[in-house]
Amino acid sequence: MRFTPHRHSRLVAVGTLAVLTGLTACGSGSTAAGTAGPATTTATPSTSSVATSSATGSPSGGSSVGAPASSSSGSGKPSGGTVTLVTHDSFNMDKSVIADFESSSGIQLKILAQGDAGAMVNKLVLTKDKPLGDVVFGIDNSFASRALDAGVLQGYAPPAAANGADKYAIDPQNRLTAVDYGDVCINVDHRWFADKKRAEPRTYEDLTKPEYKNLLVVPSPATSSPGLAFLLGTVAHFGSDGDPAGWLRYWTALKNNGVKVTAGWEDAYTVDFSGSSGKGARPLVVSYASSPPFEMKAGQRTAPTGALLDTCFRQVEYTGVLAGAANPDGAKRVVDFLLSKKFQDAMPEQMYVYPVSTTAKLPASWKQFAPAASKPEAMDPAEITGNREKWIGAWSDLMEN
Repeated sequence: MRFTPHRHSRLVAVGTLAVLTGLTACGSGSTAAGTAGPATTTATPSTSSVATSSATGSPSGGSSVGAPASSSSGSGKPSGGTVTLVTHDSFNMDKSVIADFESSSGIQLKILAQGDAGAMVNKLVLTKDKPLGDVVFGIDNSFASRALDAGVLQGYAPPAAANGADKYAIDPQNRLTAVDYGDVCINVDHRWFADKKRAEPRTYEDLTKPEYKNLLVVPSPATSSPGLAFLLGTVAHFGSDGDPAGWLRYWTALKNNGVKVTAGWEDAYTVDFSGSSGKGARPLVVSYASSPPFEMKAGQRTAPTGALLDTCFRQVEYTGVLAGAANPDGAKRVVDFLLSKKFQDAMPEQMYVYPVSTTAKLPASWKQFAPAASKPEAMDPAEITGNREKWIGAWSDLMEN
């Protein structure tokens, strides 16, 4: 949920809060309603809102989510004060889920959208001594080590982490807790290959074969979150240890085989990909394992597109209490909320990601048409942090001269 080169800002209300956010596809390009990106902002506006400025990272013009809650309101309801959740522009949740949490906890939740995940982490580091909020959601495994090394988080071990989040634990001090994950994979247009009576590719290696020349489109890792995830997948698959140049040779082969590079996911998926609404010319695209169900029309029993599960890199998103939080107790309750069954159950259809909870319900179409990869490529967050810019630079030198 990072690079958003084509963001169109608008004010979106969610229950008793609103987010100045962009229409993003996991932070990559803007996402029209009904497309297969991992997050859209489609909640119904309400009458109260808080405007946030992604440029300044602070509330605009004194707007707020109502007045701060008082511990002696006299209403008989619990009061937890105001909690500011710092997040990326792709955050989206059903307004009723937010409202139920606010009602039961007495917390007034203010959402502060801070651009893509990379920009958000940068701002958290720069404002460490005067934190932007109380709790953060959306730090992924591409940027987790930077946040941890900078000391912008404090430890908290939520009890619900035992329901599945512990599987993705990366910090012994419990400063980050996993909330969701998504697999970035090659998506294939089944109809295109069926009409041409040609076999579909299955692996990274297949994509370099002559029969798939000029068929693949990918977003740039320098300006796109899924583009970066795909690059990391190739580095992990072809090795950066015993053969550190292996992944560069692979990209050289892709280049020679006519791969097309776009600035962002939106251009690649909705314009160039033949299996989307844009009806482009290329039947292979970097997208998400969760994309195929969103290409299905009412009454269809088969998905017209699919994910090649042997070409996936897993992105994991984390939450954590910010060091120096004004309301640390409320922040911990928000972390608990993000791991609650109600929030986890809603994540697939609200943010197009897989919940970490093993007890969460997946939509029926996901079980059949959007299975997660059984053996996705993965990489230690510290290795990503230590090499990310170097890898992107080497890729840019090769692919963009």
